[in-house]
Amino acid sequence: MYNKNSRTVAVVSYITWIGWIVAFLIRDRSDAFAAHHINQALMINLISIAGGLCSHIPRVGDQLSTVVSIGALVLTIMGIYRAAKWRQDPLPLIGGLRLI
Repeated sequence: MYNKNSRTVAVVSYITWIGWIVAFLIRDRSDAFAAHHINQALMINLISIAGGLCSHIPRVGDQLSTVVSIGALVLTIMGIYRAAKWRQDPLPLIGGLRLI
């Protein structure tokens, strides 16, 4: 079973980079639920950075950046909802990627 703080750590990981760092530092390393959500939140944060960098591309950069930002926001909301409901299903597009 999960640690009593698993859900809190999972939800906090989705709230900006600061939340991700806090969740990463306070997590129980043996907690697969928190690790799953921390990984997905990291992927969303990296996608957001890439979207911000896209804005520097001439002509199409602003539109591409907007699309990526909206996508990251949708994934963040989905991740928070799933973490709050104790669900560990992978998010669309990024669910199969593992960095942690």
